[in-house]
Amino acid sequence: MSSFLIKGARLLGGASSDILIEDGVVAQLGTVTSSGAQVVDADGLVALPGLVDLHTHLREPGREDAETVETGTRAAALGGWTAVHAMANTDPVADTAGVVEQVWRLGREYGWVDVRPVGAVTVGLAGERLAELGAMADSAAGVRVFSDDGHCVWDPVLMRRALEYVKAFDGVVAQHAQEPRLTEGAQMHEGVVSAELGLAGWPAVAEEAIIARDVLLAGHVGSRLHVCHVSTAGSVEILRWAKGRGIDVTAEVTPHHLLLTDELVRSYDPVYKVNPPLRTAADVQAVREALADGTIDIVATDHAPHPVEAKDCEWGVASMGMTGLETALSVVQEAMVDTGLLTWEQVADRMSVAPARIGRVSSQGRPLVVGEPAHVTLVDPSARWECDPATQATMGRNSPVRGREMHGRVVATFYAGRPTVLDGVLNEALSEVPQ
Repeated sequence: MSSFLIKGARLLGGASSDILIEDGVVAQLGTVTSSGAQVVDADGLVALPGLVDLHTHLREPGREDAETVETGTRAAALGGWTAVHAMANTDPVADTAGVVEQVWRLGREYGWVDVRPVGAVTVGLAGERLAELGAMADSAAGVRVFSDDGHCVWDPVLMRRALEYVKAFDGVVAQHAQEPRLTEGAQMHEGVVSAELGLAGWPAVAEEAIIARDVLLAGHVGSRLHVCHVSTAGSVEILRWAKGRGIDVTAEVTPHHLLLTDELVRSYDPVYKVNPPLRTAADVQAVREALADGTIDIVATDHAPHPVEAKDCEWGVASMGMTGLETALSVVQEAMVDTGLLTWEQVADRMSVAPARIGRVSSQGRPLVVGEPAHVTLVDPSARWECDPATQATMGRNSPVRGREMHGRVVATFYAGRPTVLDGVLNEALSEVPQ
């Protein structure tokens, strides 16, 4: 394996240091001289541990018209990610050991990032009976995160059983918090804008009611609960209350819920149609503050690519979802770092250390110290660029920040010491190297 010498990077945004990478690990820090290593000029760049996404839709198997493991992981590498968790709402659903192993093996075959499959909680995401949780946990994929994302595990008895079951192998249930009866036919956030536009509303309480129920269940059975894509101020207060009582709950927020509001729906552009929906400016401020103070633990993309025809249509029939793998870090810089709410060291925690811990991915989210795996992301915080979905690696063109000036850009990504991205471009030679 080649050696690389990263010169002059600011470790976690702090002091400048060289980073020597040899044999897939961080071999030396400080002022380093190595005649045999390929030099990467990192003057002015921030070095972070490789990012870990706990919530990604790679669509394969079954929806290769929207994304594949290969295209999705190429996009992930460009966004600075070295590990992604692939959600279970594929076709067939990832509710058996066979399907999760297929996704895991595809990730290893392409080698751009570490692909960790998420197993379904219920068979076929139908919410009627538990899937083969133990078999998926014991499979080669070693699944530890289980979710029916896209659907809520609405039955409290089934949710309790799932929480009890995953305790046996230190798993976690990641809940899509959406009370289905309160959101039937919903098109956007329920509020002033929905009333003015005449669109069926998705009330905040539909999210908050499920979170309140599930934190109580998790506390009752002594299990781990993770809440997907938190979007409301009320949800934040419930999570803060639960954590104050010692309940083992973690939560994520998406980049788009940190940045965008329901006012954008006035355009009727389906790119802004998402589940949970874009909320109010007050909700955006609440989730930003919660991410800053640790009430919300992590940022997760909920990267949800769709074929062009699923978004290039009238609002009412458009699919819900947004892409985010290649823009997430830039959005976090704009919403959290440039506003003074997070330091780069805290970004490393929210986008690498904490998600790796929640997903039980022991090889990721590691500190940038000698002897640790060389998962490294280099970002230029001074860069400004315009988001053009047509130039992105993802097959999805449904980016909610298209045409926007982005803050900061990933310059290089090292996955286990191998450069997947150099000078902001995919290292295509990587595919020629045996994994």
